[in-house]
Amino acid sequence: MDEVMDSQGSVTAEVKPEDVKNDVPKTNLTDGKDELFCGAEKHDSTKDCVLTENTQDDAASQKSMDCGSAGGLDESILTASRSNATQTHCSNGQKSKLSSSPDPHPVKTTCVAAHCPNPKLTLCLSNSPRKGVSTPSDVEMLSPDSPVSKTVLVNNSADKLHDGSTCAEDSGFAKAQVMESQQFVKDSDSGCLAKDRVHLVAMGTEDAETAECSGPSDMSQDLIGSKSGAIFESVSFALHNMDRGWLGTPIDELNRMPQCAPPLSHLKVVPNHTVTVRTDLLREGEVPVPYPTKFKDAWDDVSVKMPCSEKNLFPMETEDGGGVQSRWELIHTALQGGFKSSLDVRDAILRYNTAHAKKWDFTALNLLCTECLEHCEAQHLFEVILPAMVDLALSAPRLCTMPIPLLKSRMNHSLTLSQEQIACLLANAFFCTFPRRNSRKSEYCNYPEINFYRLFEGSSPRKIEKLKTLLCYFRRVTQTRPKGLVTFTRQTLNNPPNWESSQTKLTRLHITCEGTIEDDGYGMLQVDFANRLVGGGVTGHGLVQEEIRFLINPELIVSRLFTEALEYNECLIITGTEQYSKYSGYAESYKWKDSHKDETPRDDWQRRCTEIVAIDALRFRHFLEQFLPEKMLRELNKAYCGFFRSNANSKHLSAVATGNWGCGAFGGDTRLKALIQLMAAAEAGRDVAYFTFGDAQLMRDVHEIHTFLTDRKVTVGRLYNLLNQYSSLVCKNCRTTRPDVSLYSFIYEKVSSHTTADAPDSAKDSGMSPVTSDSH
Repeated sequence: MDEVMDSQGSVTAEVKPEDVKNDVPKTNLTDGKDELFCGAEKHDSTKDCVLTENTQDDAASQKSMDCGSAGGLDESILTASRSNATQTHCSNGQKSKLSSSPDPHPVKTTCVAAHCPNPKLTLCLSNSPRKGVSTPSDVEMLSPDSPVSKTVLVNNSADKLHDGSTCAEDSGFAKAQVMESQQFVKDSDSGCLAKDRVHLVAMGTEDAETAECSGPSDMSQDLIGSKSGAIFESVSFALHNMDRGWLGTPIDELNRMPQCAPPLSHLKVVPNHTVTVRTDLLREGEVPVPYPTKFKDAWDDVSVKMPCSEKNLFPMETEDGGGVQSRWELIHTALQGGFKSSLDVRDAILRYNTAHAKKWDFTALNLLCTECLEHCEAQHLFEVILPAMVDLALSAPRLCTMPIPLLKSRMNHSLTLSQEQIACLLANAFFCTFPRRNSRKSEYCNYPEINFYRLFEGSSPRKIEKLKTLLCYFRRVTQTRPKGLVTFTRQTLNNPPNWESSQTKLTRLHITCEGTIEDDGYGMLQVDFANRLVGGGVTGHGLVQEEIRFLINPELIVSRLFTEALEYNECLIITGTEQYSKYSGYAESYKWKDSHKDETPRDDWQRRCTEIVAIDALRFRHFLEQFLPEKMLRELNKAYCGFFRSNANSKHLSAVATGNWGCGAFGGDTRLKALIQLMAAAEAGRDVAYFTFGDAQLMRDVHEIHTFLTDRKVTVGRLYNLLNQYSSLVCKNCRTTRPDVSLYSFIYEKVSSHTTADAPDSAKDSGMSPVTSDSH
């Protein structure tokens, strides 16, 4: 099992119209492999990817794989079956559930799929026999081109799906309003409205999904009377926004790096910042020079134990009993013997990892080399790429001369490495040379795995695609030495805000159901929906939001070498990583597509202006658990920890690019998590670009509540108190799995009815009309 392979993000491919009819773009390795192993770099800054929220997929058993003929992955066809209506059919072949939130519809929405013969998603590799692989069932995110995301009705509470056919959301502050001869249903949480018996047909590839919407008429008359003006206003709002792909502030008005940033001071070593290069020789376009000149060994509990350390000893048998030898010398001998097949790679790695010879499995590596690559490509791998990787790995004493500090818990410390040093460290990880890192019983038990041995095991297509993505990176960095720096900062929040008394107003929001965090959020603070062991299952079976980001920006992976598991009040900020690959798909449908030329500008420290923050959300086994005050406070402080920067002027802070953090397999409610992130960003002085990953209903819901709160100048403190009231008045005594009154309904009613106080002791006292449970 991967350590906790449950990073709660997922990634789906953004499929172009011409791709829809074929389910996914081709991942023909004769095109891709030319680029992966032999071809010249192509410049293409487009990326066909959509970050989405995820599944806990490392617990899934590994699927068997047949890579087919020597022609490789000629045309990987993902056949999205017409499943039951609890799932939507993404145009990239991914099967997704609708958003797991109880918030907004007053209407009961019934979705009837036109064709439902097979709930499986089949991954077809080249000319091999088709083998079905089941897509994880808890994927919430929709591709922007998914048929469902093009309809008015979307998302519902996953727990309230009835026999896979009922999609419903509970209401906002109104349930229904009769307008002339037609009855419209207004969802005040979402801005969505539906005609009384209107049929909405989603025009997809071959699928037609028909939604039948009917609105209940049991809303309390006093609520109708008191809110009629707001209802008509919201109906007009909903009509205007029904088909829009984004709402709120135009994204180009939000701050981005480097434009918003003040000039950087000269890079220098200070007590809480370790820099492993000569800062006086740092020049644009030149490879940074390592510092110090000669390798400085450190075999202690505050530094990474390096494979080239003289203390790295290997037991050996001698005539007079036992003895030891230098493990680094053994690594040299084993790796410099040359490779003619994957078996030679296996034998070399096991020569200095003999304790694991019977446990480590190299099936995936063997399948890649024997069945997924053409002969010339395999030959290039063994004769050019792997030998260059060996040279890179064995240059550790020359490149990584300074002891690398461990970023331990409760530390506020930064580490800046050169991209070339990172490439050297990752080459060592590929060949599994790091000592004391192959057992969960060692002193590194609270650190992620770093050696790549788990990438080589099993026959899952995931592993093949991961290896292709990483070998693309290694080809690039061995062909051309990378010239920049990357900074890793572990940040601890010791003095969280006093949320209850905060007078901060919500900041600006751009929210969209299209685009991706890494593409459209360029130059912003990009959120990694992280595992507390950063990287999650990237070196194992995991392949969702966090893992995919770590694969396409492989320099993120080196953080696993020195970053201890994140505590409740900590985050990891990584500035300067480069994207080397394009991809499509997610989880089982993930495909390496092509090499990517990253043209993100560099700052004065020669770092790419790509800032990623890893924040890990809590996992909730029961929906109501997340509304406990202490749980909401923890998530608020975790998000704030990632977003705030000490002594920073808000005009110099980039916007936060985020999405459905902590949802998916972690059980978070999308609407609560959206509010929490909006509050944390506001307190940190940042605007927000929110990507719902195809979920148009969520986009409208969050935009409308944000507009409602900002128009009424509701402060972060007031909103925090409303969250706690919702917990005590609605959730605390709830006897069902989901509350009868949605969070947004509660907020609308409280703010509308009590402009100056949050007084009432019960939902009944506030005149609020509960929503029936089957509308969740």
